[in-house]
Amino acid sequence: ECIRAYPLDAVVLLSGCDKTTPAMLMGAASADVPAIMVTGGPMLRGRWRAEDLGSGTDARRLWAEHRAERLSDEELCEVEACLSRSAGHCMVMGTASTMAAMAEALGMTLPGNAAIPGPDSRRLVLAELSGRRAVELALAGGPRPSEILTAPAFDNAIRADMAIGGSTNAIVHLVALAGRAEVPLPLARFDELSRTTPLLVNVKPSGTHLMEDFFHAGGLPAVLRELLPLLHGDALTVNGRSLADNVRDAACWNPDVIRPLGMPLGPEGGTVILSGNLCPDGAVLKQSAASPALFTHRGRAVVFAGQADLARRIDDPALGIDATSVLVLTHAGPKGAPGMPEWGAAPIPARLLKQGVTDMVRISDARMSGTSYGTVILHVAPESAVGGPLALVREGDEIQLDVPARRLTLRVPDAELARRRAAWTPPPPHFTSGWGRLFLDHVLQANEGCDFDILRGRRPVTRAESVLETRL
Repeated sequence: ECIRAYPLDAVVLLSGCDKTTPAMLMGAASADVPAIMVTGGPMLRGRWRAEDLGSGTDARRLWAEHRAERLSDEELCEVEACLSRSAGHCMVMGTASTMAAMAEALGMTLPGNAAIPGPDSRRLVLAELSGRRAVELALAGGPRPSEILTAPAFDNAIRADMAIGGSTNAIVHLVALAGRAEVPLPLARFDELSRTTPLLVNVKPSGTHLMEDFFHAGGLPAVLRELLPLLHGDALTVNGRSLADNVRDAACWNPDVIRPLGMPLGPEGGTVILSGNLCPDGAVLKQSAASPALFTHRGRAVVFAGQADLARRIDDPALGIDATSVLVLTHAGPKGAPGMPEWGAAPIPARLLKQGVTDMVRISDARMSGTSYGTVILHVAPESAVGGPLALVREGDEIQLDVPARRLTLRVPDAELARRRAAWTPPPPHFTSGWGRLFLDHVLQANEGCDFDILRGRRPVTRAESVLETRL
């Protein structure tokens, strides 16, 4: 609506963390005014004592050490002071870095945008070049987002996401953006491309390096150059050239950070899509940051009805949680929370942390931070608040995870599930009027992108609108 409200001939989209990037791309896709994106760039590396730190990822790891009483209060304060030492977004492959990479892979930024550190003077150069290109877009009348955000471009972005070990949030954001661009994008497409796209980028939380290292290794252009045999190289980008033309001469300067296609970190992409009777419309797992030992697992469900319940009871010894338990969080989805917050990476009980347990299977209809890690199953759809099977899980139920088969199964007889469903009643709505009611009435489920149903599709600004607004 901001783009539609002014007589703009072209737009520069300035974004930073996480949701700001897909939100701006969604607005640009809807208005279909020529647009170019510039993201803020990652922070410089953190460092504590002799260790490089990545915000989010290492904060969570060291907080767990503190909960296990292996890190003192004073040491935790030292860590806090070392994590975020410059301008920029998280310097791991979290949601901000991932979505900057998605914007570049889609063709909506100039080459190299995703990884230039925020404080680096080269980001100012990129911003100036992007401004110049915006003027050219205005004079030429395009290319418009509708010419760039095509089905092949989304395939390219998905493969890039899988190769970099991107945030699970990229799934919901790309689906939402595709909805605005009128490009069909089912979850099955993500898994199809994940199975044939190797993991190439060794950056936390899937690897060991940071975004600064990724930039100096060649950034996303080097990744796309490796992936070219798998990409639609003729996809148009915002500089008027094809994707292949943009990256054909890109070089990798550190093969430990960006692996060659023939020697990947992993044979499949970072994220997988699960199905089964617990998630009929799909669920998401970041396998590149999960524990392979838990990829085939059966465990007893321990159920928490919302984040407040989890925070209150997670360390209660009466629950009898052990390392094989499956932590289930309900009422955390788009309507149930509401807003699908990043609650999915539930904490491991302190008692187990002290025993050396570092990961457990966790399941929810929530999201999680892209900086998080672990065997965390997210975006379960339909969500529990609308009667999805997650709402029918009871304490002690057996849940089976089979990542190679992409299955998530609640091992309860159908007759018992039918009995539970007949007894289920929906929770009262969080809002009965105002913006909150509008949200609840129109927000879509995770597998559909969590956009408003009334906002899907393009509503391009026409020349007549532009002239009229100019006269006014």
